Amino acid sequence: MSWVEFIAAGLGVLAVWLTVRQNVLCWPVGLVMVLLYAWLFYDWRLYSNLILQLLFALLQLYGWWQWTRGGEHHDGRQVSLLGWQGMFGGLLAGTLGAVFLGYLMQAHTDASAPWLDAALTAFSLVAQLWMAQKRLQCWTLWIVVDLCYVAFFLHSALYLTAALYAVFTLLAISGWLSWRRQQQLRGGL
Repeated sequence: MSWVEFIAAGLGVLAVWLTVRQNVLCWPVGLVMVLLYAWLFYDWRLYSNLILQLLFALLQLYGWWQWTRGGEHHDGRQVSLLGWQGMFGGLLAGTLGAVFLGYLMQAHTDASAPWLDAALTAFSLVAQLWMAQKRLQCWTLWIVVDLCYVAFFLHSALYLTAALYAVFTLLAISGWLSWRRQQQLRGGL
């Protein structure tokens, strides 16, 4: 465990906690976290996750904009449900992204876990995009992805990061409950 991993993990918990509470500060805190993790994943030779963190940096900026200026009236997004077509499209994009990235990592790098790393990367991007749009289903996908990450990082002996993803799983459950309650109060479920 390095001090960079420790700081990144702490910022990660803070960013997700702020997200659960729909506090816009989740985005700049998350931006710093993903840049630190990009550095770490490069050192650990988890190249799909490195790419993920760089894409997350862009999605942090997109989410920040969506939460402050997105939506119908450009005054920020509200929690909403993604339709079946949107869910299917997102999951299909995740699957295709996993296959494409997995092949690239297997064929062209010395990645330590090319296929699993690629799958988790692709579906994390889908979940993050849904989160930026304040789609309730983002939390369900995050729960599944985070549980897989816990097992992956335990297997990779990255124990602090595995613990972080266990906390992320708990926060994702809390996020789903909180956002669902808000959606119900607005009459959306």
